[in-house]
Amino acid sequence: MARGDVELKLLGRYRHGSFDKSAAEISAYHPASQRLFVVNAEQAAIDLLDLADPTQLKLVATLALTEFGGKPNSVAVQGELIAAAVSASPLQTPGSVVFLDQDGHVLKQLFVGPQPDMLTFSPDGRWLLTANEGEPSDDYQHDPAGSVSLINLGGGIANLSQTQVITLSFDAFQDRSQLDPRIRVYGPKATVMQDLEPEYIAVSPDSTRAWVSLQEANAFAVIDLEQPAITKLVGLGFKDHSLPENALDASDKDGGIHLKTWPVKGMYQPDAIRAWNSNGEVFVISANEGDHRKYGAFSEETRVGKLKLDPQAFPQADQLQRPDQLGRLLVTNSLGDADGDGVYNELYSLGGRSFSIWNADGELVFDSGSELERIIADRHPASFNADHGGNDLDDRSDNKGPEPEGVTLGEINGRTLAFIGMERHSGIMIYDVTDPRRPEFVNYALTRDFQHSPKSAEAGDLGPEGLFVIPAAQSPNQKPLLVVSYEVSGTTVIYEIVSRSQAVQ
Repeated sequence: MARGDVELKLLGRYRHGSFDKSAAEISAYHPASQRLFVVNAEQAAIDLLDLADPTQLKLVATLALTEFGGKPNSVAVQGELIAAAVSASPLQTPGSVVFLDQDGHVLKQLFVGPQPDMLTFSPDGRWLLTANEGEPSDDYQHDPAGSVSLINLGGGIANLSQTQVITLSFDAFQDRSQLDPRIRVYGPKATVMQDLEPEYIAVSPDSTRAWVSLQEANAFAVIDLEQPAITKLVGLGFKDHSLPENALDASDKDGGIHLKTWPVKGMYQPDAIRAWNSNGEVFVISANEGDHRKYGAFSEETRVGKLKLDPQAFPQADQLQRPDQLGRLLVTNSLGDADGDGVYNELYSLGGRSFSIWNADGELVFDSGSELERIIADRHPASFNADHGGNDLDDRSDNKGPEPEGVTLGEINGRTLAFIGMERHSGIMIYDVTDPRRPEFVNYALTRDFQHSPKSAEAGDLGPEGLFVIPAAQSPNQKPLLVVSYEVSGTTVIYEIVSRSQAVQ
């Protein structure tokens, strides 16, 4: 597919709430009723929107879920069933899945592991899966085990009970000596079970396997859904930023755009992931956002300028640690000091500033390198690496760059397209991933206006969190649509996916 061949045409927008209050996070579509279900964390509710006219989104109802625990985190639709993941209060206690009908009436509540951060249905409708993050309390005195819950829907909603919930733990991987050495286990006094925090789940098209992103651990868990069991943990490894193809802008104090190579290793640390089939082979695409642990009792974040560097590994440390060089770059203090003497021989940054494609075994087959930053630098130089809370040039260069967070896939004119949300700069990257080993950049769509304060409605849409494609066959206007929920601006936006060369199917 040629560069520029596909564009996103803004059709409609709904503003859910306040700036930077997570008023629009994740959304899902119910085709029969032509309704959207949108997680509104600001209201601890699900907003139900009428999408019959994509240019005029209308609020049907706000479905309060506080009686079922804390705030909702995710929502998904399968057939006539809508499911919402709801954390408990406190977060370290078991959360739940609340099942709804198309009108928002509650059908059932079932309990799962602590802090279900994301949920998804298997394509065949048999399973509902939840990624139970299980984050620790701020004082780190209560750190529940991360897990994945599977709800067996085979008997129908009427017969659904707690006995149909299977929660898979990581207890089989407690022996650290047998663990992939690339997997990060580093929380204070944490076991492997406690330290692995499931973030996102992708299920294979044939519903036999699932992959779980373990963001802080920089790893995947692989689930055999036919057993069901977690069968494998895979460390994702590190990205070499000393290579030209992996250059990055590492400072917010260097006066502009400076993509360079540096003696730094990057952790991929994916947030959203999706799985698809290409020529009989399953691949997983990841948005490599990056994340770090920062609690009252424990924090891993530091900056290169604050570390004591080994003079042999870094003979020009004084120059390197200047604020306009590498000194401002946010890194982890949990890696790079192998012997624990307080002197760092290696530097590890957070997030890949990229998207990656992996095979079913978790082996890297493609990474976009520095291309996302280069595209933004070329198209929007005045707002390069701006934050979603401010318009300052270069503001996020020292901390994960544009921060790709969300990703979804769609079939357009016989091609597989990936839509990747840049959390900080707030645009949507479009790539043709029909050949998973040779993705091609197609376009970058941005509905943010940097001439206005991010806190004003005139600023447009900021912080894309959840994305999904509505195929033309299910669309209310018979056109393929991309639905994006923007967490920071609190907006849900409907785009028509338009092809310049031919009608999009």
